[in-house]
Amino acid sequence: MEERDYLIILYDFYSELLSDKQREYFEDYYFNNLSLGEISENSGYSRNAIHKNIKKTHDKLYFYEEKLGLYKKREELYSIISNLDDDIKEKIEKIY
Repeated sequence: MEERDYLIILYDFYSELLSDKQREYFEDYYFNNLSLGEISENSGYSRNAIHKNIKKTHDKLYFYEEKLGLYKKREELYSIISNLDDDIKEKIEKIY
């Protein structure tokens, strides 16, 4: 899996733990495909400040995953579910 995809998945899990600005810049960069320069122009902060903020957001997402492990737990759960009887799997997937 590419780092970009992994970061987006981590963002889905942990975005509520980030500041408003971190969410805004991350979404502009990864979801709206804005360049650092464009985000800089829109926000009034330097390109370097935006880059540092996004890098700090990456670090936080990795930290939260290291401590909380929600992505890892989800992957383990999916692995277990995929090996279950089809009837049980369907019932669990309806709940989940």
